[in-house]
Amino acid sequence: MIPDSKVEEVRAAADIVGVIGEFVQLVRAGKEYKAKCPFHEERTPSFYVVPEKDLFHCFGCGKSGDVFRFLMDHVGHDFPAAVKHVGSLSGIEVREVRRDDPKEEIYRIFWEMNDFAREWFRRNLLSDEGAAARAYLKERGVDDDVSERFSLGLAPAGGQNLRRAAAVHDYGDDRLIEGGLLGESADGGEPYDRFRDRVMFPIEVFGNRTVGFGGRILSTATKAAKYLNSPETPIFRKSEVLYGLVGARNAIRKAKSTLLVEGYMDVVSLAAHGFENVVAPLGTALTHEQAILLVRYSPQVIVLFDSDTAGLRATFRAADTLLEAGAHPLVATLPAGEDPDSLVRAQGSEELSKCVGDAVDVLDRKLQILQEKGFLESIDGRIKAKDRLLPTLRAVAAGDQSLRDVYFSQAAEHTRVRRSTLEEAVAEFRASPVQPQQETTKVRSLTEGDPAGRMGVVMNLLFVMSHRPHLADDLAAKVCASDLADDAHKAIFQVLLDDPGSRVPPDRLSSRATELFQAIIEDPRAPIFAEEDYQDLMTDCLERIEGAAEQRRQARYTRAIATALSEEEKWELARKKQAQRKRTEMPAQGF
Repeated sequence: MIPDSKVEEVRAAADIVGVIGEFVQLVRAGKEYKAKCPFHEERTPSFYVVPEKDLFHCFGCGKSGDVFRFLMDHVGHDFPAAVKHVGSLSGIEVREVRRDDPKEEIYRIFWEMNDFAREWFRRNLLSDEGAAARAYLKERGVDDDVSERFSLGLAPAGGQNLRRAAAVHDYGDDRLIEGGLLGESADGGEPYDRFRDRVMFPIEVFGNRTVGFGGRILSTATKAAKYLNSPETPIFRKSEVLYGLVGARNAIRKAKSTLLVEGYMDVVSLAAHGFENVVAPLGTALTHEQAILLVRYSPQVIVLFDSDTAGLRATFRAADTLLEAGAHPLVATLPAGEDPDSLVRAQGSEELSKCVGDAVDVLDRKLQILQEKGFLESIDGRIKAKDRLLPTLRAVAAGDQSLRDVYFSQAAEHTRVRRSTLEEAVAEFRASPVQPQQETTKVRSLTEGDPAGRMGVVMNLLFVMSHRPHLADDLAAKVCASDLADDAHKAIFQVLLDDPGSRVPPDRLSSRATELFQAIIEDPRAPIFAEEDYQDLMTDCLERIEGAAEQRRQARYTRAIATALSEEEKWELARKKQAQRKRTEMPAQGF
């Protein structure tokens, strides 16, 4: 069988017009499409496809159903084959599982627990105890209808409320802890409610499954994190889910674009003001998997993050991730000091619509900022500008060829760096120069002895980023997460870009990444390194990267010479190989 959640994911991602259009000549008729029915003979069209409802219907013979039913009736597929066919068109892998698969039973338990918690949080919000939370939501412009649509709830203060309520339904502590609803006491005491004194945002996937929660703190007196997410569980992977996508997918298709915001409250607040095509990552940097999800519904994504420095960094990282996934990202610029939620509440939907309408291509936005800051007015500035454009050029290199041509031409024109030079720089980085060295079995050994040799280039890069946050941007201009081969390194790299100087590993990191993060923080070099030591280490890392790139260039020439078809071609390749070696060895000064 195919799990219900996978069936719903495929159904939600399916372009019913595109699928049926392979077999029937459809003609647009307002919001619908019509054709002569493929199931019976007729002279005038009575067969309609309704994309907003993901349905087809014939008013002549009465045939109707979803995209799977069409393939079953018209092509002769059975149900699993129909789901697999549509999944392949949507880029979704579909696998069948046995009905007695123990994993399916375990998943069912977690879904049931989350459904229970969702309903319990919702009842709390609507009770007398939820008065303060309802007032908070009203102040944020969220009325009862929007609150119900997103099934917002309340986790009350106190550490045992959910635990006691769950015990009545025989949900044990172990399962509740594994499902992220309870936390374990560090001192071995009683488990406690993970979410306390928070407005709750259920996180859904297709099939109306609740896989996790986000919680926004209510009390301003506490030092707890403003937002708290469910940890990774057997049914929840933060990197594969977008908040709001289940409800927004049809609006995204209709608008042919997605508004990407930073957090839960932005999604809810914008929906309250009439913006339906809004989604957000789950408190983390946008991942490749999330970007792929968005591309299924529309290639155009408008990034609508905060306007401060951190927001700009997050904006460009998200845009580059979208480019790699084949999307066309635009950047909307908000007034200084505003985020989408504050802007729409203070100045209304028209002002936000104006910002969205004025959104520009990500490369154009980067060039605007570089121009405003004077980078394009001097030789040194243009070289630095080139470095800051490279992540976006690397990202587009894997995407649309026409967009790639435009990007490289514009970058070359503004920086006055030859296009061929830019393409060569991108090609070298696309070859993943930063490969992790073989790590020892015990993480503690990473902090012993010669870190440069044992930790490898990647760990040294992360060490510099962690202990000298102001150097992170310089490194990020030359290396991006997609250049790293190891998932734990990628995750730490993103954490240090999102939160420069972070000293505490966030919950979203895997256990291995958490150990590596802790090893970086506790590295014995930190107390004794001077500023110039960090600069030297960063320079050494970048030189090693370039050295590895040069080795690959020479190896490519060697292979090409060995397979050349004529002596003339061999001599020409040998000449180019020698010229490349001389360029690399040429001193930086004295010309």
